[in-house]
Amino acid sequence: MRSIWKGAVSFGLVSIGVKLYSATEDHDIRFHQVHRTDGGRVKYKRVCSVDGEEVEYGDIAKGFELPDGQLVVLTDEDFEDLPLPTTHEIEVLQFVDQEQIDPIHFEKTYYLEPDGVAARPYVLLRTALENAGQVAITKIAIRQRESLAALRVRDGVLVLHTMRWPDEIRRPDFGFLDEDVPVRPQELAMAESLIATMAGDFDPGQFTDDYREAMQALLEAKQSGGEVQQAPETADTGGGAVVDLMSALRRSVERAGGSAPAAGDDDAVEEPAPARKAPAKRAAAKKAPAKKATGDDDEPAAKAPAKKAAAKKAPAEKATADDDEAKPAKRASRARKTA
Repeated sequence: MRSIWKGAVSFGLVSIGVKLYSATEDHDIRFHQVHRTDGGRVKYKRVCSVDGEEVEYGDIAKGFELPDGQLVVLTDEDFEDLPLPTTHEIEVLQFVDQEQIDPIHFEKTYYLEPDGVAARPYVLLRTALENAGQVAITKIAIRQRESLAALRVRDGVLVLHTMRWPDEIRRPDFGFLDEDVPVRPQELAMAESLIATMAGDFDPGQFTDDYREAMQALLEAKQSGGEVQQAPETADTGGGAVVDLMSALRRSVERAGGSAPAAGDDDAVEEPAPARKAPAKRAAAKKAPAKKATGDDDEPAAKAPAKKAAAKKAPAEKATADDDEAKPAKRASRARKTA
């Protein structure tokens, strides 16, 4: 066990150093909240309601709202400065019979262990309480909260029960308490007879937690039937940053008047189609000057019109070649005529 508090029991002029341990523990079957579809753990973040930002634990303080709506903020330093002697001391106030304490006041139970060389005064107080058959009413402050407490002996160990303050006990306000509900003597006698039949010594070991046993049986049946799945790996913290970045970018686009892609739509985010259309736009831009160049002899034509022009010039070139081949024949004809 690990001690949760360390201090001293103040008993008259005697101071007994003690350590405080939780005397009880929960054995409930605990479940995690998971995403039904993939089994991922559902986690919660501490988010400020004003700016929507996640708040680190070290930046969290305690606030008390006044009736007029104003807020008083207290830090850990404020609590440390409080003049609360019971923070490190269990002060014995008086001794009473245990039967005088209604169990409704009991809240949580702790064991006290003598600290260091305090074993002798510890045993002294324990023995005195056992011989007197009484419990000590004390005050103690645990986790910045002061409580009444009852100190008694159980199995040779001092046990401390923190108690509710009187103003924390609610009064029952039920209508039937003001009514005169008749009870027949025969019914009362039968009920008392049933109580006498079922009377016995209290032994907590003979009682079991039927719900927990049924839940354990259900889990074992699920496991033996193969109705289990591998726990998914926890996503990197960087993934959350990417999501936040995408959200910020999307909000920026929307504020700028544009239309942001739908969240979670990978195809919409990548948008490969516009990348294919971009060359077509550039080609159209190149063709535009070609149309202007058609009516202007001084400006060179674009590539596409140049091909057409080359096609038109081809017959002309062919004709030029025929003229070159015909020149020797013409010269020979002229020479014969001259002769």
